[in-house]
Amino acid sequence: MTDSLAIKTESLGRIYKIRGGKKTKETPKELIALADVNLKVECGELFGLLGPNGAGKTTLIKILVTLLAPTSGLAQVGGHDVIKSPHLIRPLINMVSGGESSGYGLLTVRENLWLFAQFYGLDNKTSQERITELLGVVGMLDRANTKSSDLSTGLRQKMNIVRGFVTDPEILFLDEPTLGLDVGAAREVRRFVRRWVAERERPRSGKTVLLTTHYMVEADELCDRVAIIDKGRVLACDTPANLKRRLQREAIFHMQVSPMNNGALSGFGTLPGVRKFTHEAHDGSSTLELILEADDVLSSVVAKLTQHNARILNLQKREPTLEDVFVDLVGRGLSEEGGGE
Repeated sequence: MTDSLAIKTESLGRIYKIRGGKKTKETPKELIALADVNLKVECGELFGLLGPNGAGKTTLIKILVTLLAPTSGLAQVGGHDVIKSPHLIRPLINMVSGGESSGYGLLTVRENLWLFAQFYGLDNKTSQERITELLGVVGMLDRANTKSSDLSTGLRQKMNIVRGFVTDPEILFLDEPTLGLDVGAAREVRRFVRRWVAERERPRSGKTVLLTTHYMVEADELCDRVAIIDKGRVLACDTPANLKRRLQREAIFHMQVSPMNNGALSGFGTLPGVRKFTHEAHDGSSTLELILEADDVLSSVVAKLTQHNARILNLQKREPTLEDVFVDLVGRGLSEEGGGE
């Protein structure tokens, strides 16, 4: 790579045209997947894209790995243009997506990984050494000769993780790599990613990882910088610490109250001094998350709860999280999102 940037986008946009059935003569509708995306990712950086399903993360990844053409703007990977020079980008990169079922079911884990390594031109000795090393790292050496069709979802995803790292790419794209994994398996994947990046010299000279996720803890634990994206637009980009610092002047409360219906809860967001408000219903209680301009605003919240005969079961003031930053920027939490990319 010719400069310190592994990835660069300028005014990047992507629009999908949604057509009706063959018998309809309606004008195709346009869906804006990405709009005016400007990003710079340094070589050696572990960069995160944080956003809900449907935010545009996967569309951006597909453009950067040369699987999808942008509608407008510029995208460069490894100093090469994704439209003009995809053949120069592909040898530098690799990609792992969560929930994918890659590989051939009749082949063993080792055979699948070896076959993929051949696509990148790795010699047999190097391929076998890396496969053995990486399977050991993810705790799958004892499954090396197991057919991939016989693997559980978690083990299959671990195999996919190894597939992404076995070519030792300059730039690795991890698109929701822990999607569908149980807590233990997801923790192991994050630990492995941290180890791989830590073993490379950073910043500006080592391997680069671009991670897309809608798991706040994943972005907070792993990433040097995070871009929060929603509805195809980048809303903020900074280190996790700096993003959270922007809310340190606010008062953030987690409150558990006796059950309340949505109609009663809807008025809390309009109270004076309440910057952001989200709620979630549970069996036997309701959970409120509030970002207040100051501590004394809490008294008006308590007064409104009293009006609805609601009891406070638990109240905690806490430090801001990336979830709070997201709610502050887009006005809702990830738990309120639906749909797909």
